[in-house]
Amino acid sequence: MSERKPQNSAALDPVTLAVLKGRLEQVADEMDATLYRSAFNPIIAEAHDACHGIYDGVSGDTLVQGKSGLPVFVGAMAFAVRAAAKAASTRGGMQDGDIWLFNDPYEGGTHANDFKLVRPFFRDGQLFCFLASAAHWHDVGGAVPGNYNPAATECWQEAVQIPPVRILRAGVLDEDVLAILRANTRLPDSLWGDLNGQLAALELGAKRLNGLLDEYGDAKVAQAMVELRSRAVRLMRSHIASLPDGCYSFEDLLDNDGVVDTPLTIALDMTVKGDRLTLDFSRTSAQCAGPVNISKATAVAACYVALKHVFPDVPANAGVLDAVDFIIPDRLVISAERPRPVGGYTETILRMIDVIFSATALADPHRAVAHAYGTINALSIAGHRTDAARKGQRWVMFSFFGGGHGGHSTGDGLSHSNAPISTATIPPLEILEAAYPVRFTEWSLRANSGGDGTHRGGLGAVYEIELLEESAEAFIFGERGKAPPKGIAGGGNALPNVFSYQHNGQWCQPPMVSKMLGIQLKKGERVRLETPGGGGWGPAAGRDAAARAHDVTLGYVSDSNTTSSKVKP
Repeated sequence: MSERKPQNSAALDPVTLAVLKGRLEQVADEMDATLYRSAFNPIIAEAHDACHGIYDGVSGDTLVQGKSGLPVFVGAMAFAVRAAAKAASTRGGMQDGDIWLFNDPYEGGTHANDFKLVRPFFRDGQLFCFLASAAHWHDVGGAVPGNYNPAATECWQEAVQIPPVRILRAGVLDEDVLAILRANTRLPDSLWGDLNGQLAALELGAKRLNGLLDEYGDAKVAQAMVELRSRAVRLMRSHIASLPDGCYSFEDLLDNDGVVDTPLTIALDMTVKGDRLTLDFSRTSAQCAGPVNISKATAVAACYVALKHVFPDVPANAGVLDAVDFIIPDRLVISAERPRPVGGYTETILRMIDVIFSATALADPHRAVAHAYGTINALSIAGHRTDAARKGQRWVMFSFFGGGHGGHSTGDGLSHSNAPISTATIPPLEILEAAYPVRFTEWSLRANSGGDGTHRGGLGAVYEIELLEESAEAFIFGERGKAPPKGIAGGGNALPNVFSYQHNGQWCQPPMVSKMLGIQLKKGERVRLETPGGGGWGPAAGRDAAARAHDVTLGYVSDSNTTSSKVKP
């Protein structure tokens, strides 16, 4: 591979650099928008569980990412680009007009539902950079519809495993690869729609980038990419230098791995020394039997997201990590190796973000945010249609659900928001009810769920879903059922996660609290999620009396400030 080097050594003027930054981000933003408009899958079309960006032609490092793409993909996609380049190096190299596709979570990070497409971008016969797309496909085989299998002990029980392969060769779709993909999903039409949307997004990105290069010249744009990364590094170092030198330690727990009901520890020793930061996760639990493992690539991506929250003004490129050293020994729950299952990766990276927030709070509480609700509560409900027009047709509802964000030094946490790993939205109930045979009988804020403090944690939510078909099977993959989201700087903890379901007229809860498969539902029976709020920031005694009265008036907090949640009778 080769990379175009800037031919002009003089620094770009600030105005030109700002314009090029905006134009490059616009390329990624338009790729995002194209996929959102064309995807069949509500998790992409409505929730925006996807990402597009521009990546270095030699290193694969992130240069530019769209503003609406998932932050967790930023760090992970660099690994994905490198994995595609490595595969290509033994198979004729990167060729103009090729697009590589794969879902290997050990190479490209995240989990098998997230399909990565990597397109080499050429100018005058030379590789200039990579364009890449990542998106969450609805179903890709495995034992559980939607692929969040809480009982998986091997990656093959979660989803089909696709190594880097060419889906386009010289601009021509490989029908053989497409046939394999369509044969390994319960929803082939959805898969084709999502794949086609990603291909269209990359095609538009290439068109827009060519136009930008024609307008400004290859050298000037390449120079802007270099300078934007350099600026990110300098800003990151200045922020780190503002923290007191020292070692700050914090640890938190995962409920269990879905197979063995034993808590798992995510532990961080964070060292600040001058303008460099070391994140040492050596004390973290070993890789486990169940699917809360993550790859090392995913762990690095989680750190990226956390640091962007702590230092939000640093540009979203690889420069964020250039001032950070990682100590992540092999075969931990955050550095698992094949075939350890990784389908529940979201839960573990959320806990990594939590411990980084809390360790940072020990150094400077004003920079840190209290814990968010800490679980996406991946819920799948699946069955077959019984109406005459669609009799026997497979349906799979998969969605994630929101909760409260932590309080911070300047205010209360957000209520009913999405997880900190994401800029995605929670799919509207109207969309889910229109697409699947279910009815939401409750969708509300969960009173008293946010942690108390000078600044209160945001509220979680209550979702209750009734089955309208004759029968179906439900699967839940969540966390924070035992260890609630924590406050910082003296703030209180939030309420924990509660999942319940109806069986033979009785409300039940999973034996392992937050994870369960094979829940048999009959028409009229319901499942119910009561999601955690966010932790509080600062001592409760510091909260303004008028703010407390306002909380009571709006029903956010009861008069007695109830701190328990009951399963609905």
